[in-house]
Amino acid sequence: MKLKYLKNVATISLTAEKCIGCANCAEVCPHGVFDVNNGKARIVEKDLCMECGACALNCPVEAIEVDAGVGCAAAIIKSWFTGKEPACGCDDAECC
Repeated sequence: MKLKYLKNVATISLTAEKCIGCANCAEVCPHGVFDVNNGKARIVEKDLCMECGACALNCPVEAIEVDAGVGCAAAIIKSWFTGKEPACGCDDAECC
């Protein structure tokens, strides 16, 4: 089972032109967000991203950007520990 977070809110982005195909992102991602084919990484499903930042920290060419721990995924994880409804602090009513 793949854990998905709130739809269309993950802050992750990939600049394919910078990618050198090292596959570090796919190796360190705990949710399988990345796949590497033909020497380039691609985001398989953005909604699987929990914004941990491991991919960006391990990309030697800075092709990946993510605001680790600031998005709605962090709010959902926090809600698991507090038992409260997730609240990401954004202004979009559909977000939370």
